[in-house]
Amino acid sequence: MRVVHYLNQFQAGIGGEDAADAPPQLHDEPVGTGRLLARLLGDEHEVVASISCGDDHAASNPGLMKEVLEMARETGAEMIVAGPAFGSGRYGLACGRLLAAAATEDVPAVAGMHPDNPGVDEAGAGVVVAAGASTRDMKESMGRLAAAAVKLAAGETVGPDDGRVGRIPRLTVTADKRGATRAVDLALARLAGDRDATEIPGALFDVVTPAGAVEDLSAVTVALVTEGALVPAGNPDHLEAARATRWLPYPLDGVAALPAGDYESVHGGFSPSAANDDPHRILPLDVARELEEEGRIGGLHHEYLVTAGNGTAVPNARRFGVEWAARLHGSGVQAAILTAT
Repeated sequence: MRVVHYLNQFQAGIGGEDAADAPPQLHDEPVGTGRLLARLLGDEHEVVASISCGDDHAASNPGLMKEVLEMARETGAEMIVAGPAFGSGRYGLACGRLLAAAATEDVPAVAGMHPDNPGVDEAGAGVVVAAGASTRDMKESMGRLAAAAVKLAAGETVGPDDGRVGRIPRLTVTADKRGATRAVDLALARLAGDRDATEIPGALFDVVTPAGAVEDLSAVTVALVTEGALVPAGNPDHLEAARATRWLPYPLDGVAALPAGDYESVHGGFSPSAANDDPHRILPLDVARELEEEGRIGGLHHEYLVTAGNGTAVPNARRFGVEWAARLHGSGVQAAILTAT
């Protein structure tokens, strides 16, 4: 098969964070880690091109992967291999979105990333195989990714035994044992101390290590972000009150305060009357401006980012976090204040 490999600026050898805004670029040969992929795929499959893109650029433009898919198709690609993205959220989002775009065009695609990467959820039912947490696991992770690509190219099913993670389509199979027997076996395993034996794996939740404290706030730009659903009066952009699927940016340049009546909280699940009487209870712009005038913070970011936390699914929340981080990082923000209801 003719294979196109998608990778970020680091793995393409273009640069580090200084190249995070790089737009999609087509390379007419394997580049960076794509050379290892080409060797592992063997003679039956050829990596005809690589497509690289900066992590910030990819994460900040959700529809970009349709453009990347079209670039791949113009090379005559019969399959797309993305990553491995390891634990990188921005890179993982791009890989997951590329798989979702490929699925709409019936283009076979497979990606590699750590099971906790938010890109796993973005891929939907796309084929994602497990990678390590960092590039230290490159050899093993790329080997698993290449093996899955070969199996997919042969028309075979890539399943958990191949390292597949994420949403795996359910298949009807004939079990070796009756349900009652399997249930007793699981109960006995649990009584014997096996806490992992199960036929239905539960959800995995992240343990997030907070970033270190900022030593001197007077030298940095600070952003205000909130899950309190504070929007201009009338909710002109129709932010959801619950189970949010998106977030919105609103300008703060030239805005010294948030008068009652000009802003409102549309967050469900609590009474927003106190927040609407004084929107600063959700977004502390008044105090932030005072700190800015006193020189206690270097400056306030020119916009605030907002979503609704009420009932929002964990995969969406992960995605929001990655997209917010990419947007703020690209604007030179070094710290953020997150407020909630």
